[in-house]
Amino acid sequence: MTEYTEISKNRTKTWLIMFFFAVFITAVAFIFTRALGFQTPSALGFTGIALIIAGIINFFSYYNSDKIVMAISGAKQIQKKDNPEVFRIVENLTIASGLPMPKVYIIDDTAPNAFATGRDPKHAAIAFTSGILQKLNKLELEGVAAHELSHVGNYDTRLMTIVSILVGTVALLADLFIRITWLGGGRDRDEARGQAGAIFAVVGIVLAILSPIIATLIQLAISRKREFLADASGALLTRNPDSLADALLKISKDKEPLEAANKATAHLYIENPFKNPKLTGGLANLFNTHPPVEERVKALRGMQ
Repeated sequence: MTEYTEISKNRTKTWLIMFFFAVFITAVAFIFTRALGFQTPSALGFTGIALIIAGIINFFSYYNSDKIVMAISGAKQIQKKDNPEVFRIVENLTIASGLPMPKVYIIDDTAPNAFATGRDPKHAAIAFTSGILQKLNKLELEGVAAHELSHVGNYDTRLMTIVSILVGTVALLADLFIRITWLGGGRDRDEARGQAGAIFAVVGIVLAILSPIIATLIQLAISRKREFLADASGALLTRNPDSLADALLKISKDKEPLEAANKATAHLYIENPFKNPKLTGGLANLFNTHPPVEERVKALRGMQ
């Protein structure tokens, strides 16, 4: 299997999942509006309005995602004079990839990890922990930097920001539906709706409970696919998949949890920052933020 084959396969899978996500969130909004007693034409109109309002609410987060994430993570921006070796590695890779130079940040934490963020390559930033700079050799660090730059070049940073907004939109719609239903005095409204309205009301309540979970599962699935894609793209950039594979093994075997990480930012990192044992097997894999390291290393070792 070549790097190009792996990239093409993962891009296709990711966009199929995104298409399903778009259909899902539209269906959720429509069912909620029907469950509140609106007929189909009005429900479609209110669905559009609800999605627009949710988009406006999240507009600020989208355009300031890099600053927000760096502030939450306690990352400090550095200049070339602060760490010339890291800057040279990132600079050389940006030249090779044709990307603009991202801002570089350091997180003062001895746990080895890294992530990229920003809405597009012109507003991108890469953060390395002090631990990853100390524990990885130059080739391994180059593999990690190439992986993170690939997230930028593949617009994964934008995609995951949008996906996070969509997940937040689903949670917002579900919470709003429950509050309106609770305050609206359900019995009289159910009688006025008729049998079809009552069915939509029941479906709406069930969906209000399950939809945030389903949305999160979709987010995690996209995150895992983009990690595979960034691995393949990073290997293509350095022409050395073994260096990234070695880096992933070192990071995963280090048992120190990253204190700066939280549930909102965990999916951004190159590897699970919490170092807790991953769920494995069957449906349990759906709840992991990252693919198993063994699978990622196997894919990288198999690239020719």
